[in-house]
Amino acid sequence: MFILVLVLVLGACSNEQPKFTGIDLTGSKTDLQFTLTDVDGKDRTLADFRGSYVMVFYGFTQCPDVCPTTLARAVEVKKKLGSDGQKLKVVFISVDPERDTAELVRNYLQAFDREFIGLRGTPEQTQIAAKALHVFYEKVPSGSSYSINHTAITYILDAQGNLRLGMRNEQGADDYVADLRTLMKQSS
Repeated sequence: MFILVLVLVLGACSNEQPKFTGIDLTGSKTDLQFTLTDVDGKDRTLADFRGSYVMVFYGFTQCPDVCPTTLARAVEVKKKLGSDGQKLKVVFISVDPERDTAELVRNYLQAFDREFIGLRGTPEQTQIAAKALHVFYEKVPSGSSYSINHTAITYILDAQGNLRLGMRNEQGADDYVADLRTLMKQSS
């Protein structure tokens, strides 16, 4: 009996950090103070989404594989979260300010989920937003047009607006759901 009590007491005193499947970015020094415009022309900041868990992904509407795969995964994550899916905001930030008009971003995202939020900005605003999360992107000529190489990490912010996780592109929806549930448990 004494050993059982000792194990329970020591377990309760443990400062063990939660285990995540994604990259734990808790405490990272990032300046998330940037402003972009949503598809309705309203200036938005990430602080606008406090109170929700936020999945942030940088991409572009003409992306052939990573972006649509990421957005399809986000749909699956919301569904697998059940009623907790309502606590999640998915924010897509365009790294192609030249081609990604508000209408194009709106239509692109609505093909996945009408509640997904699209943000875009001038080339300068886009650089600031990308720098905030250390996102790399560059134009790559392709025939008479171009494509864009970009970081394929989905960033997750907790309900207080703190950067918490970086989810790799090769991770599945179940990994995202497990990590989001761990974050949600911490807040309750």
